[in-house]
Amino acid sequence: MAKTVLITGANKGIGFETARRLGELGYRIWLGARDAERGETAAQALRAHGYDVRTIDIAVDDAVRVKAAAGRVAAEDGTLDALIVNAGISGAYVDPMEQDLDDIRHVYEVNVFGAISVIQAFVPLLKAAGSANIVNVSSELGSLSSLSDPGGAFWGVNILGYNSSKTALNGVTVSFAKALARFGIRVNSADPGYTATDFTNQMGYRTVEQAAEIIVQLAISEDATQTGRFLNDHCTLPW
Repeated sequence: MAKTVLITGANKGIGFETARRLGELGYRIWLGARDAERGETAAQALRAHGYDVRTIDIAVDDAVRVKAAAGRVAAEDGTLDALIVNAGISGAYVDPMEQDLDDIRHVYEVNVFGAISVIQAFVPLLKAAGSANIVNVSSELGSLSSLSDPGGAFWGVNILGYNSSKTALNGVTVSFAKALARFGIRVNSADPGYTATDFTNQMGYRTVEQAAEIIVQLAISEDATQTGRFLNDHCTLPW
C-alpha cells in the first residue's frame, strides 16, 4: 500500500509543489484546500501526471471541517504517514504599534491554533502508521536569534503578528515532538525561505522547487533522531 500524506493549503504555491514532489515519490496525496473548486483544479493538474491525489475540504481555523477531514481519511485509509501543516496567513505588514489586535488574533487562529487543531485531529491516524512525520511549515522570521541580530538579514522585517506566530509555531513543534516521540512520530519545523508565491506577491529569491526541498526531506525521513528541530535545506536554524 502506498504511503499517504495530507498537506494543508496545497492547491497552490509551496504546498502544491510539495504535493507534486511527493506524488513523484509514490505517495497518495490528500490535497487540502479551503476552496473546493481550487482544490480540484490543482488535483486534476497532478492527476494528469499519474499521481494518486484526493482533494479534501479543510480550513485549519474551522474545527468542524478539521474533524470531518480527519474522519474521512480514517474511513478511506485508516492511517497517515505524513502530515504537512502548510496553510498560513501573513496579516498586516505595519508598524507593530499600529497592528490591529483583531488582525493579530486572526493570524494566530490560522498559524498557531489552526496547526494545533490539525495535529491533534490527525494524531490517531499518524499513530496507526507506526512511524510518521509531522512537518510544520515555519519561517526564519520565527527565529528569535535571527530577529534579534542587528547585523542579520531579518533585523528590519518587524512584522509583529506573523513573526511571533511563527515563533509560537516553533514552540508547538517542540511540544508535540516531545509528546509524540514514544509513538514513532517525528515533528519538525521547516523554513522554506523567502519564496516567490502569491503569499509574497511573487516577491522572493527562492523558487517553489527550492522551498519544497526541506519539507519533502522531513516528510519522508525515517531518522528517529531527527525530531524537535528547526531546519532549512542547508542547515539547522537557531530558535
